[in-house]
Formats: sequence, C-alpha cells, structure tokens
Amino acid sequence: MKKILIPTDFSDHAEYALKVAAQIARKNNGEIVLLHMLELPHEGSDALGSGSDIPEIMFFKNAAIKRLEDLMDEDYLEGIKVSEIVQFELAFDGILNISKKNNVDLIVMGSHGASGFKEMFIGSNAEKVVRNSDIPVLIIKKEDDDFKVNDFVFASDFSDEIKKPFEKVVEFATKFDANLHLVMINTPNNFRSTSRSEEIMKNFMSSYSVPKVKMHIYNESNVEKGILNFAKSIHADLIGVCTHGRKGLSHFFNGSISEDLVNHAKRPVVTFKI
Repeated sequence: MKKILIPTDFSDHAEYALKVAAQIARKNNGEIVLLHMLELPHEGSDALGSGSDIPEIMFFKNAAIKRLEDLMDEDYLEGIKVSEIVQFELAFDGILNISKKNNVDLIVMGSHGASGFKEMFIGSNAEKVVRNSDIPVLIIKKEDDDFKVNDFVFASDFSDEIKKPFEKVVEFATKFDANLHLVMINTPNNFRSTSRSEEIMKNFMSSYSVPKVKMHIYNESNVEKGILNFAKSIHADLIGVCTHGRKGLSHFFNGSISEDLVNHAKRPVVTFKI
C-alpha cells in the first residue's frame, strides 16, 4: 500500500475516502494520487470535441486543478506525498487505466452505502471498478478520523481459485495487524455439514501461516445476508471478498455479490480480483 489512488468528484463521501487513504498512507510511508475525471461531451471522432469547445474545456480543467490543489492543502494530508491528475476520460475507464499506469497498490473510493453511489460514481462506474480492478478496492461509507482494522472478515468458499488473491488478503490483514476472521456462509441452496465445511477451510489454510486467524461457519438464507449478519455479530471493522466479474465465484458467489455488499454494507468493504 505504498501508492494509493483516490478518485474524487469533490463530494463529501469522496473526501471521507481521502481521509482514510491519508491515514493508511501515513502508517505505511505511502503516497496518494488524487484523480478527477472530466467526462466532457464530444463530437464526431474528436474526444475533446470541436475547436469551439476548447475554451470551455480549459475552464473546467483549470477549475478542477484548483479544487485538487485546495484539497492537497488540507491539514490531514500534511507530510504525505500527494500528486494530482485531471483526466479527460470516462470515469470507469480512467480509474482503471490510471491505476495501471501509476502502479497503484490500492484504490480507495467513497460511497453513500445503501442509497447507492452518487455524484461521480452514479450508475455503474464504481461497481465496474469493483468488478474489474486488478488491484484491491477499498470502499469507505462514512467519515472516520481514526481508521483501524482490528477485526477483518473475509468471506469465501475457499476453493483453489481463491488462493492467489488470498495472498493479498493476508498482506492486507498483516498491514493493519488485524484479527482475520475467515467465514464460510452456508445457505439452503448450497449447504455443507459443519464437518465438511471445517475440512475445506482447514485444507485451504494448510498452505498459509497466519498468526491471528479464526475460522467460522455461518448459516443464513443467502450469502450477502450471511456476510452482513456475521460481520455485525463480531463488530467487524472491515469486510473482504473476492470477485472476478459477472462470472461470479464457483460454488459460492453469484455475479453481483461483491457489488451488492458494496452498496448495502454499512461497514467498509475491500474487494480482491481473482
């Protein structure tokens, strides 16, 4: 988590994400990249519109740079290396492209939670980022001046395809010195006995050495409700899940479980791409 990307539309929730990112960067001697996307109307094949649009384009760009520079002067960013980017591109494409070009380790985004994504993230932009980003995406729901992860819930079916992203899960938990709670959700449509569930989880964890880990089995009517209720029951600080897009996770997640959690969870959610 040495380089953290923060897409901002200058809304309150985007700033909540920036404040959390600042705390993470400070603890890890990291840096922050602030990104604002300008989605301007275009004509024909010219991505920036006709020549007559240039003065308007420059006005919006200069205004965005000024707002980014004002953000960079905030006290909570003092002592942290911060750079800004204004990009003429669709938000979803721009966030993913900039994260790759800048070798970003983590994307932090703000969300209104159950009411859905607003402002810059209205529609499917943030959900597309969660679904397609190759690097972890942390979704922040509210202002938190003392962001800590004492108890980190990671929900999975613990199949072999989870092993590679699980290395990032362990790294994430270690960075925060968190108690890692592994949970398998049993549902009526995909039910396993306790002994079988324990066997799957123990076999999965046999390849890893994680000092602060606990394994749990939780029964619920569906996966999303199970994750949310389990996280609530242990007062978790963070929920983690894996995703590989609309294909879903074999034997466990449907195609939208990560996006549903991002929209409905009251707690922060971090996603890891398979």
